[in-house]
Amino acid sequence: MAFDGTWKIDRNENYEKFMEAMGIGMMKRKLGAHDNLKITIQQNGDKFNVKEASNFRNIELEFTLGVTFEYSLADGTELSGTWTLEGNKLVGTFTRKDNGKVLKAVREIVGDELVQTYLYEGVESKRFFKR
Repeated sequence: MAFDGTWKIDRNENYEKFMEAMGIGMMKRKLGAHDNLKITIQQNGDKFNVKEASNFRNIELEFTLGVTFEYSLADGTELSGTWTLEGNKLVGTFTRKDNGKVLKAVREIVGDELVQTYLYEGVESKRFFKR
């Protein structure tokens, strides 16, 4: 599948502003902007296995498209939501457990990059990954 592979962070756009909107403190924002994140994605039909490895944590999660699951961000923010496939995009809609606000995430392949877009409280950020 198109998303399969290991993707390493290459660059960010507006990521610190996004983290600020999420309520992440300045020190964690500075560290988060340089997390050396590597994502390994394996898709088998509607099931995905995703491994995230960074300077701060290593986690593995499995999810099925359209099925709600629990997830926590590197800063400890707890979310509940789903990933769906819309055309060639993985679209995630997650609700924060602490304040009920919605975080949208979109993963798509653009050229030879995996582009991950976040939208929270009107702030959009992009992270670009290369194989």
